Amino acid sequence: MINLSWYSFIWIYLLLFIPLTIFYIFKITLVRESIEAVLRMTVQLLLVGLYLKFIFKLNNIWLTLLWIVIMLFVANFSVLGKTELRRSLFFWRTLWGLSVSTLLVTCWFIGVVIGPEPLYDARYAIPVMGIVLGNCMRGNVLSLERFYSELRSKEEEYMTQVYLGASLREAVVPFLRNAVRAAANPSLVSIATTGIVSLPGMMTGQILGGSPPMQAILYQIAIMICIYAAIVLSTICNILLSLHIAFDDHLRLRADIFREMAKSLT
Repeated sequence: MINLSWYSFIWIYLLLFIPLTIFYIFKITLVRESIEAVLRMTVQLLLVGLYLKFIFKLNNIWLTLLWIVIMLFVANFSVLGKTELRRSLFFWRTLWGLSVSTLLVTCWFIGVVIGPEPLYDARYAIPVMGIVLGNCMRGNVLSLERFYSELRSKEEEYMTQVYLGASLREAVVPFLRNAVRAAANPSLVSIATTGIVSLPGMMTGQILGGSPPMQAILYQIAIMICIYAAIVLSTICNILLSLHIAFDDHLRLRADIFREMAKSLT
């Protein structure tokens, strides 16, 4: 692989003038946000790179687990921040759902499919967990937002099912289906077009790193199936685990689970 020098790396930032110029000409208020986002990404990745270099060198199981726990907490915090749901009510339940699903899939991939020595090898555990978790974040934002916003907008339809004798889980099934479909569809589109329309980042990185193309393809197929399984499992887990706190004793959707409603009630 051709190593990037710091001098050549700086040139990539010149590409930012394209979107920034477009934003400026058409008065789209994304100039400041774009600059802040890129700077934040750069600083975060450079710091993470230094830390990962340290973790990979030591390859200690406890350091690896600590980093994975940090990843899960940050991911869960970010997911709830992108929805209208109150973090204080949902945080621990969605953390549990996100953790179980991503850890289960990641452990299966590492322990059963590739089997590195040792099994907790940080070079595999952290990148794979990061790929799976990153995709699950997007899926959970879509599913939680769709599920609860649709329930709120169609509350009469939901309550009709309750009045007709449906249990909570029976009444929310149509909304659950739509939420899971919303989370799964982007991943399905990506799976269906991979190879012909696009070359995924993991596969491209492996090829640039010198891996044989067929080996990179096998890894990519495996990781995309892992991502898809984790997205579906995590969305189901998070929605089902959150039902207990989202509804009152009469099976009505609580208004105070939404941030803006909670503020208006106080």
